[in-house]
Formats: sequence, structure tokens, C-alpha cells
Amino acid sequence: MRSAVLLTALAGSLAADPPAQRAAEMVKKMTTDEKIHMLHGSGSGYVGNVESIPRLGIPAIKMNDGPQGFRGESGKSTAYPSGLTVAASFDTAVLGKWGTNMGQEFYDKGANVQLGPGLCVARVPRNGRNFEYLSGEDPYLGYVLVQPAITGIQSQGVIANAKHYVNNNQESNRTTISENVDERTQFEMYYPPFEGAVEAGVGSVMCSYNKIRETWSCENPETLQRDLKERLGFHGWVMSDWGATHSPSINAGLDQEMPGSNYMGDALAKLVASGNVTMAKLDDSVQRILTPMYAMGVMDKENNNSIHNNVTSAAHNEAARDLSARSTVLLKNDGGILPLKNDIKTLAVIGDECANPIVHGGGSGQVVPYYASAPLDAIRAHLNIPAGKNCSTSGQCVHFVPSSGDVGIAAQADATLVCGATTSSEGRDRSDLSLQKNEDTLIANVAKVTKKVIVSTVTPGALLTPWREQIAAYLVPFMPGQEYGNALTEILFGISSPSARLPLTFPLQENDEQFTESQWPGINLQANYSEKLNFGYRWYATHKVKPAFAFGEGMTYTTFSYSAVKASNSEVSFTVKNTGSVDGVDTPQLYLGFPAEAGEPPIQLKGFSKVSLKAGESTTVTYKLNARSLSTWDVASHSWVQAKGTFTAFVGANSGSLDLSATFTN
Repeated sequence: MRSAVLLTALAGSLAADPPAQRAAEMVKKMTTDEKIHMLHGSGSGYVGNVESIPRLGIPAIKMNDGPQGFRGESGKSTAYPSGLTVAASFDTAVLGKWGTNMGQEFYDKGANVQLGPGLCVARVPRNGRNFEYLSGEDPYLGYVLVQPAITGIQSQGVIANAKHYVNNNQESNRTTISENVDERTQFEMYYPPFEGAVEAGVGSVMCSYNKIRETWSCENPETLQRDLKERLGFHGWVMSDWGATHSPSINAGLDQEMPGSNYMGDALAKLVASGNVTMAKLDDSVQRILTPMYAMGVMDKENNNSIHNNVTSAAHNEAARDLSARSTVLLKNDGGILPLKNDIKTLAVIGDECANPIVHGGGSGQVVPYYASAPLDAIRAHLNIPAGKNCSTSGQCVHFVPSSGDVGIAAQADATLVCGATTSSEGRDRSDLSLQKNEDTLIANVAKVTKKVIVSTVTPGALLTPWREQIAAYLVPFMPGQEYGNALTEILFGISSPSARLPLTFPLQENDEQFTESQWPGINLQANYSEKLNFGYRWYATHKVKPAFAFGEGMTYTTFSYSAVKASNSEVSFTVKNTGSVDGVDTPQLYLGFPAEAGEPPIQLKGFSKVSLKAGESTTVTYKLNARSLSTWDVASHSWVQAKGTFTAFVGANSGSLDLSATFTN
């Protein structure tokens, strides 16, 4: 794998940065027409293109979808787990590996911009694109996890693109809806993942289709020029989503129109000629594009790879499997039914999704692999059952029943796996949070026959689980990618121990959070964020409602305890012990409760990590706090201001299980 290139170029001061200096020198050599050429799409081949400028040795910009793998010819790139899926890992190492592997495939297909990762916070449980976004429902989770993903992508000489900035929180009326968000909510809930991307040196940001307070996102001077570029300190370039440009809005902060030149071509040239757009502004936009091109080596290393290359490999298949396994959430394991014993005699496998599974969502986040590992096939292979047979030579049997079949065979099985799924796509929100094709009924019917039921549900986000009390074990792989079956089999048989956590809440019913039509999908194309800071697990904590499964919830094949918490305004420490009989990985979480005067929800995530412990072993975990950890956004000063008073540090396994606490004064 290629060595990492310098990634700090866009995170610090441009004045002292060699890529920025080189970009500035290049801008001086460019004609006005050449500068304008950089600010809109031209040419063809990839999803987005800007043709080269041979006179100056500026290579073509080649952009391609998407946020979880290279979208193109079927079977020629790896279908990795989705952004939401890897977010469930709560593991920066997983996000780094995910980004690095994707970046390598983009480079090997000749692209120099990956149109991802997706970062929007999951405000609306039924948002059709939640599966693309690595923030789940928490801004701090997104802030932390985006950074290794960006670093991984850009280490391969490919410029990452943080999208969709900002408030692309629904697909219903996405090109006309106005997302009406107040300033404090914007900075505390929706900007932090993009702030994390900026801190990681992301080269580009994509503005979204929607309006924000009645102004199109891609021509909004408050969110683009003021907030993103000035307050958040972003030094890369802003491109529009495809067709999201409505004017030559360079003065508002847009740097590049995609995919064509309706507004940022001849129309922009006229504005420059008339003096309505200054040459300094034009130069700034061009330099913002060239700087990451220098920083990521695009200007210095010619990439002649073809978009038609087959970039799959055994190593990347293995990486996809590992990422999926480490992102699969175990939510229930009554009686320790999992892991299954390798000498199990009879296993019933029920449901069409076990044999022909959904493994990805639709739209620009879709990657069609050359194979998708099905749970049925992977389980049979693990038990050495020949293709086309039900039983191995040693007498172990796997009996498959389609969704329309007789589930009575489950009564005689040592255990039964039922697979269900639902999916979603760019362009529309989900119609509900249920499984498709009456699979809820299928699970319930199997549970009437046997109590030894294991359920696995592929889902693009939150899911209703009306059968959860009737089954023994429950696994959530989210959108697992092409290695679903192999990864699930590893979890089922204990080859891998589950360690993932829910990045969003699983509700008790549709619209648990009691959103009004005014909030979603909006009335008269106005979506009002009247809930402000209170959605997701914050809403449940505020209203003292216990969801079906809480944000941060997840199990492994051992147990952990927490004790000896100590808290100050600089750190929180506590002891974690593996109280079980096998080794395992825990994900202890820190939530802060602010002083009442701060007007914050009861809890908010401020720390998490992966802690690997042998059976009986214990360790001290410490989470550092800084001024930002203790601050709220002040709309009077337009800045972060530390809250004063008594804070409570809550420590536990998830947002709904915070039994350990300590107070401190700031």
C-alpha cells in the first residue's frame, strides 16, 4: 500500500503551508478563463469531471461515488459496509481501515476525489440516506469517527469529500425543502461531524440540495462562507451536489458547480468582467481546489489507472468481512445461545434473506459487488456441508426454509436462524421502520414453534422489533456489504466476538419522538427543527422513555463491570473489569450532564473507546475533557462558552444504562 502523504496541509495555517504556496504560485500563472475552467464540471468518464489544463500541467479532476466504495461497473470494486454500519463499531481503527481500503480502490480506478464520506446526523429515523452517514444520531460520534476515515482515504492520494453540508436530514422534497434550524442547534448538533472533517484536513465539502432557512444550501453565505470557511476554518473547496447550484454563488462560498457549467461558467465570467466578482475571490476558489491537489499528490504523481480496472482482491474481501464483523451489533443473547457450538447437530435457517440477502442501499451509495456472501452458504461452508446438500458427512445438518415455507422444522432444530431485511435509497424516505415482506410475522411465527430463535436483520437505520421479547438472540449487521454471510457466520460461531454498538436508537413504535408534520416532512416545504437539541437518545433521556434498544447498546460474549469513577473538569476515570469467563472487547461510554442553567439535554456523549480485556482482567479507563467538552454555543457572542456550575459524569455501557456517576464543578 502506498505510503501516507502529508495530511496536515489543510488543517493548519495556509500561510506557512507548502501546498498552499504552490497553489498560490500556480494561480498567478493562470488566465481568467483557466481559473473559471476549474470552477465547474466539464468532460466525461467519471461521475464528476473537470478536464485538465495541459499548458500548466494541471491534471483532470476525476470524482466518483460514493461514500462506501467505488460505484461503477458491477463486480469491479468492493462493496464495503456502509457508513452507518462502520459507525456501529465505535472504533476509530475500523474507520481508518475502511477509509484506507476505499481510497486505494478509488486510486486504482483512476479517481482522485472520492465523493464521501457522508456525515449528516440522523435527525429523522426514516431518512432514506441514514445508511450512508457515519455519525448515527450523535454529533460527537461523527466528529470522532470521521477523522480516521478522512485520513485513510487521503493517505492513498485521493481527496475526500465530506457531504452533504448541511441539514440533508430527509429525502422527502429534498430539492425544495427549507430546513429551518436555529444557530445554537446548528453548531451543537449538525456542524460537529463536518468540524471533525476539517480538523482531519479534508480536501473538499459537498453542499446539499435543500434550503437552510429559505436560502439554498449551495448559495447560503451564512452556512458556507461564514460558518464553514470562517468559523470552522475550512481551507479546501466547496462543490455543489449534482444540480444543486442555483446561481453563480461564488461570493456566498460555493467554489465549484457540478456536474456542468450552467452558472459557474460563462455566467461567472460575465460577473468577473463586470467587477461583481473580484479577481481575489476567483483566485481564492481556485487556490482552494489546487491546495488539496498538491497536498494529496494529485499534481505531482500521474495516475493513469483506468475506471474499468477490476480493483477487487482477496485482501479487500477479507477487509470487508472484518469490517462487517466488527460492526455487527449483538442486542440480545438469552441463555447464552450464542456462540453456537461447532458440533451443533441441526440448524434451521429460515427466510429468503438468508439465501439471497440485501447487503447495500440504493442511490449514489450503492456498490454492486461481483458476489454477496449469503448466510446460508457461509454457514454450510463453515460446517463442511457440500454444495446442494443439507448435511455433512459427520451428520451435521442445515435445513433451509424460504419465507413462504413451513417453519415447523424449527421445532426439531438445536437452533434456528431467521434472516430479515429492509432497505432504503437516495431520493425517498422510508415508508416505515418495519421489515419488508411480512418478515415481522415470519419471525413471530417461528418464535411460536421454538424459543431457540436467533434473528439477524439487515437495515439502513432504526428498526421496529415487535418480536424482540419472543426470541433468544438478536444481531444487527445494518448494511453489511458483500461479506455479510461470512461475517455473520464468524459472529454466530464465535470466530469473532461481537463488540459493536447501536449508533442510533431503536424505537418502541413509529414516531416515538412525536415529530409533528411541521418538523418532518414539513408543511408548505418548511421543515422546522422545533425540537432543537432534543432528538435521538437525548429525547428519550429528556422524556424518561425507555426505547426498545438504546443508543450505544450492544453485547459481547462476556460481561463487564464499572467501578471507582472519579471526575474533574479535565478528565473522568473509572475501572472496567471483564467479569465473564472469556476474553472480550468492551465499549465504555462517557456522557455528561450539564448544569441546569445551560439548557442542555440530560446527557450527551463525550467519550468512548474500545477496551480489550482477558477474562477476569481489569483496567483503568480515562477520558480527557477540554474547554469544548464543557461548552455550549452562545448565540450572542457567536462562540463556544464554558458552562459554569455542577456537571455530572455518567459512565456506562450505553445511553440507557448509566449506573455509575460522579459530579464535578467547573
